[in-house]
Amino acid sequence: MTAMVIDGKETAKTIREELAIEAKALAEKGIVPGLTVILVGNDPASESYVKGKIKGCAEVGIHSELIRMEPTVTQEELLAEIEKLNQNPNVHGILVQLPLPKHIAESAVIDAISPEKDVDGFHPISVGNMLIGNETFLPCTPHGVIELIKRTGTEISGKHAVVVGRSNIVGKPVAMLLLQENATVTICHSRTPDLAAITKQADILVVAVGKAHMIGAEHVKPGTVVIDVGVNRIETGKLVGDVKFDEVKEIASYITPVPGGVGPMTITMLLKNTVRSAERELERR
Repeated sequence: MTAMVIDGKETAKTIREELAIEAKALAEKGIVPGLTVILVGNDPASESYVKGKIKGCAEVGIHSELIRMEPTVTQEELLAEIEKLNQNPNVHGILVQLPLPKHIAESAVIDAISPEKDVDGFHPISVGNMLIGNETFLPCTPHGVIELIKRTGTEISGKHAVVVGRSNIVGKPVAMLLLQENATVTICHSRTPDLAAITKQADILVVAVGKAHMIGAEHVKPGTVVIDVGVNRIETGKLVGDVKFDEVKEIASYITPVPGGVGPMTITMLLKNTVRSAERELERR
């Protein structure tokens, strides 16, 4: 068996086309979805991520604004800017690009964003609503993972899903989303003994640990859907995932590549959350 490769770029393109139709319909009703991104400092990786988000907004029909702040900005000044955006009815989504300078507490910044505009899905209220199954903005990468699995036609309900990684950004939330889809979920991490014995039970295997080529053929049973969230740059400069792609693709039924798998979905789900936020405003009118 050779796995079908899940094309994250193509899936993201399809979703963005759907979002463009929705954004146009909103604009015709007087609401242009708006996303404001705050970038503190000039970190090259952050610059690249923000550029991708602004470009995505233009593709879909979302009005975007980039606010640049010096790395010396105080936490109080940043929080004051966020509060202005909270009160701006034309802004439906607020995103502060992480990481931040060490003198600014990320938790304070995340807490300051109104849950109604928390399109990253990081606010504790958003996380709590996700946990209990209430409607909320879902964190973008985990949401993208679920969307990729569903669009393969895989039935999640009743399957055994194993998540390797327990971060607040991916591991924990993707486990909760899989549980809400009625999967039986096991979470593994750095202190899990005999990892392969557990991962080989998985019908759906999501790997998000940030360790290059950690998962090989010995960790996967035939026919498993394998979602590789890891992005690692090895000594040659090449980007690779947490999964040994060439090995595992000969065993799995579906597998995501790195790059080109989960990555393109993250920004796309951010755009989706922004459009949803604008739709909610229309409903409140």
